[in-house]
Amino acid sequence: MRPEGIRLLPWLIGAVDLVMIAVATALALRFRVTLPIFDTAVDVLENTGVASVFFGATWVVLLAFFGTYERHVFGAGTEEFKLVVNASFFTGALVATMAYLMQYPLSRGFFVLYFPIGVLLLLVGRLLSRRTIQRLRAAGHFTEKVLLVGTPGYIGEIHTVLNREKWLGYEVMGCLVPSDYAGLQVTSAGVPVLGLSEDVRSVVDEVSPDIVFFTAGAVSSSTALRRLAWDLEDHAHVQIIVAPNVTDVSSERVRIRPVAGLPLMHLGRSRSQLATNDAKRAFDLVGSLLILALTWPLLAFLMIWIKRHDGGPALFRQVRVGREGKEFTCLKLRSMSVDAESRLAELKARDHVLFKSAEDPRITKPGKLIRRFSLDELPQLWNVVRGEMSLVGPRPPLPTEVAQYEDDMLRRLNVMPGMTGLWQVSGRSDLSWEDTVRLDLYYVDNWSMVQDLLILARTVTAVLASRGAY
Repeated sequence: MRPEGIRLLPWLIGAVDLVMIAVATALALRFRVTLPIFDTAVDVLENTGVASVFFGATWVVLLAFFGTYERHVFGAGTEEFKLVVNASFFTGALVATMAYLMQYPLSRGFFVLYFPIGVLLLLVGRLLSRRTIQRLRAAGHFTEKVLLVGTPGYIGEIHTVLNREKWLGYEVMGCLVPSDYAGLQVTSAGVPVLGLSEDVRSVVDEVSPDIVFFTAGAVSSSTALRRLAWDLEDHAHVQIIVAPNVTDVSSERVRIRPVAGLPLMHLGRSRSQLATNDAKRAFDLVGSLLILALTWPLLAFLMIWIKRHDGGPALFRQVRVGREGKEFTCLKLRSMSVDAESRLAELKARDHVLFKSAEDPRITKPGKLIRRFSLDELPQLWNVVRGEMSLVGPRPPLPTEVAQYEDDMLRRLNVMPGMTGLWQVSGRSDLSWEDTVRLDLYYVDNWSMVQDLLILARTVTAVLASRGAY
């Protein structure tokens, strides 16, 4: 049996949708009556109030029909939001058509207000629900038990991802390996081996997983995989997931096209060249000038405070490496003592500090505040205006770091470095070096303007929460 919380999840999401639709109905009625752009109609409340109950029920039914309550769409990906929008447009078209054919006196003002407000509120409700689900899953709730099938190497890769991204809600309970690895008790990644790949049916009967996850190397042929799927077809609650040997690729670059019975995966080209287009540059220029116009009083106050604190310069200038390996002077508000660079060697010898430290004694009193809320990076807006940086992009590296780059890491230099990026909204200084590189490479290969906007929105919450900021 699946966990009770998993079975209740669609019902809980449905309840949130009903609340949002009810709020949309109330707001649309309120605005229809009070806004001066609409004509006064005494029968608006009576006719529309009765019809809105039918509209709301139809909306929820179509949301279910379009698959927005399937458990696989919750918690990650953009499919859920696309399905909600598609179901909402279909509902609007259906309601308008039925009202016309039945000659029902539906207020056009109410209709114009109802569906846009409803779609917006539904998306907000789904987004809030997703954030709540992710936090609950990270805390160990609403999780699904996963049985991995494949070679130990690929199992280790998948296990690392699922263990790192706990918000996905996948709890690995064990794995099955090919007969070549018979006798293996535990993989190098620490996953217990529960049997062989061909024993999948008996193991599923024994441990009752929610998901059977076939990784690369799980079976010797597509025919064998099909037969294993046949063995599980009477386990209706068990999902089957097949993971191709492709990682860190966004859904926008992947297209599945069945050809002659083969589910071919078409992988789009890297989008690193698109991340340097004129539209992004225009967005960076307008955005940085707007932020500078709004924050210059704060920036001036901080510069005066830093200067008066110890008499040193307000700005800290440091050479960084930009796009295509070109060096530039990166500007920041000075958050450390004037002799910070000379004390670095002493600090390394004493504490073995290689990256930022939460207890760095060189940080000044003003520096503690500006670092906590990343205010020290405000002068980099001028770097953006000058075309040396972008609002969103990989972290600008030091020349000494670039000198140690391997070939894969050099791809970070295909785009302009950013004031913020996936590295910042994912934990900043709390991230390991490997995770920072992985996120930067993902950004370079899968750039999109929508992703930039989402990163900027997430940056606000990350800065306010001071996650990984020191």
